[in-house]
Amino acid sequence: MQSARFNWKLIHSNHPDQVQKFAKELKINPILVKILFQRGYRDVDSIRHFLSPSPEDFHDPFLMHDMKKGITRIEKAIENSEKITIYGDYDADGITSTSIMYETLQELGANVDYYIPNRFRDGYGPNPDAYRRIIKNGTKLIITVDNGVAGHTAIALANKLGCDVIITDHHGLPDPLPDAYAIIQARFPGGHYPFSDLCGAGVALKVATALTGEIPQDKLDLAAIGTVADMVSLTDENRAIVKFGLKSIKISSRPGLQALIKTAGINLKSLNEQSISFGIAPRLNALGRMGDANVGVELLTTLDPDRAVHLAKFVENQNQKRKQLVAKISTEAIQIANRPENRRRRTLMIVGEHWHQGVVGIVASRLVEKFHKPSLVLDYDPNKKQAKGSGRSVKGFNLFGALNTVKDEMVSFGGHSMACGLTVGKNQLVAVSKALELSGKYQQLNRLSKPNLNIDAVIPIQDVNSSLYYQLRRLGPFGTNNLQPNFEIRPDVVNGVFQMGKTNQHLRFKACGKNSKLNVVAFKQGPMANTLKAMPYQVNVVGSIGLNVWRNRKTFQLVAKDIMVTGIRVIDRRSRYLTQNMFRPSTVYVFFHSDLAKLIHGYLNNGSKFKLAKNLSPRDQFDNIILVDCPDNIKQFVSLIKKLNVHQLTLYLYRKRPAINYGMPTKDQYIRLFKFECTHQDVDVRHQSKLLASYLQVPYDILIFMIKVFYELHFISIKNGIMNPIKNPQKRSLQNAPAYRSRLDEIDVEKRLLGVSSSQLIHYVCQLITD
Repeated sequence: MQSARFNWKLIHSNHPDQVQKFAKELKINPILVKILFQRGYRDVDSIRHFLSPSPEDFHDPFLMHDMKKGITRIEKAIENSEKITIYGDYDADGITSTSIMYETLQELGANVDYYIPNRFRDGYGPNPDAYRRIIKNGTKLIITVDNGVAGHTAIALANKLGCDVIITDHHGLPDPLPDAYAIIQARFPGGHYPFSDLCGAGVALKVATALTGEIPQDKLDLAAIGTVADMVSLTDENRAIVKFGLKSIKISSRPGLQALIKTAGINLKSLNEQSISFGIAPRLNALGRMGDANVGVELLTTLDPDRAVHLAKFVENQNQKRKQLVAKISTEAIQIANRPENRRRRTLMIVGEHWHQGVVGIVASRLVEKFHKPSLVLDYDPNKKQAKGSGRSVKGFNLFGALNTVKDEMVSFGGHSMACGLTVGKNQLVAVSKALELSGKYQQLNRLSKPNLNIDAVIPIQDVNSSLYYQLRRLGPFGTNNLQPNFEIRPDVVNGVFQMGKTNQHLRFKACGKNSKLNVVAFKQGPMANTLKAMPYQVNVVGSIGLNVWRNRKTFQLVAKDIMVTGIRVIDRRSRYLTQNMFRPSTVYVFFHSDLAKLIHGYLNNGSKFKLAKNLSPRDQFDNIILVDCPDNIKQFVSLIKKLNVHQLTLYLYRKRPAINYGMPTKDQYIRLFKFECTHQDVDVRHQSKLLASYLQVPYDILIFMIKVFYELHFISIKNGIMNPIKNPQKRSLQNAPAYRSRLDEIDVEKRLLGVSSSQLIHYVCQLITD
């Protein structure tokens, strides 16, 4: 059995009648209504509105705190030709929000430039030294995007140097707040903005809307990228931003975005939010992780096609370097995490040397994904005698709270419940590690627990088609708080299993149902290939329905989130011979025939055990058993399989002289023997049976069998090896002879177990297990 990586939770619908009624009224698949019902949309109007976002979903920007005050100051700066600097951030949200603000102010005639802090030199957020340089170069107004609310020191310096700061941010607000000229923030306490989960690019879009008096259609592409990349809630206004923004990307005239999409290998026709999540966003994020993110703003705002192509190639190169670093460091970190002392922990703190600090956060996420444990990944600098890195958490574990108890032990520390950044001195590493693990105990973190995977519905394979796919796409864009629906399929069998990817890390196979097949792709599940091949009839899969486009041919597939293989793993090793090397140490061998068990016992190695099938009990538990011989009838086999409590069953099913090879005597052969025994007395069958077989032109084994049948039916007598006829024998059916019935049973069981293909045998055994 291959257990699932997640706890599967099927979401049940309690309103089947309403679901059917609404589906009929809206003329959509009931599955869509069922999913929306489960997500809180429980009347026709709310469902209709969700499926059809409109421009009315964009809220009035002036409802946001300090928007009017901030806009007035910006307009004054434009009017007076004051130099404005956009102070951004080095991730995809920061790059897109900087681009939105920079373009908008440029179009309004402002004297504007931008500054993206360097992750390694400046760190995150307002940096006093950077502010000092910016102001020294003549800037009179700094507008932050995607940062600012934690910049007390830098903003106080700006005020002292005569430069106003307008904060546009979406991060949690500290107490006290920095003394900025204006703080434009959707979740400001006491504010009136109806939606609080905009990202940095979303807030920048609202400022642009307030400045221009209309929704800037040509900025929706950038806002959509930032919104998806920052994983904010894809509900309410964000849903509209991404929905319309995706359409904008497809028709965008931005040379840089066009070049980026092309170098990323994204099909523009099928572009969706996943194209941003897995294609565009990682490339923009790679810039800040590897060095200078200013390139990203130039790429997105340039009007020069040649420059755009050059920059896009640079971005692609940086992303490839980032991927190589992540792969290398992840391999090293996983090796450390697999050490016995770490496997026993509820949490992980992995420290290495010469690890690139720009990617340790990604590596921490990889560890969480693989081990389901809160994970810190730090790079140790022996010169500074400090370790700097990032942490990622699992659902239900407050990582910030776990480490906040030892914040005084650290050089720097910040974050929230699910992620953090920290710098720790060499002598404090043990204390931080202990605090993390102790908090795992206090927060009742079970190292053996698995995260939940919600399943929206169980569907037949034949229901996965183009109609369902395109209807489900109406639920998109998918992301935080609007997850792509997960479906469970229960195929009759899987086949065509093969590994793919440079290191065979991925998996592809076909799930087969009643008169239908479905391609399944399972990323990072390559090692399961052998298990699926060995247990193809016991596979259930949970995943989302996706579209695969190859050479302009569209096929629909299930993108697996998890795979469960239930029951016993059955391995076919049927053999006509038994050799000593087939009997390994520390293995349990099961026999149907005690005489064979006694004969083989001398070949068993140290630690091996032999058991008779009739003596096994359902209470007996074994990891692996080998079934050595073939039973005399199918009932014996079924009885054994039903009571097995093992993880793996290997079948030798050895039969010295298979009855199926000889079959049953023909009617003519019975008649020949009957006529002979009626006319001959005192036949020495002990010494003359081979001669008799030749005389009757009957195979020797068939003759011996017929003699045994006639003896059991009292047609003949045998004393001391001498056969004689019985006068006037009672007429009886061959079926009355135990030997005859046993031979039929032997042939039957051999046909079922020895005369079938490997896949047929495994299927039969698996059916017995699951029935």
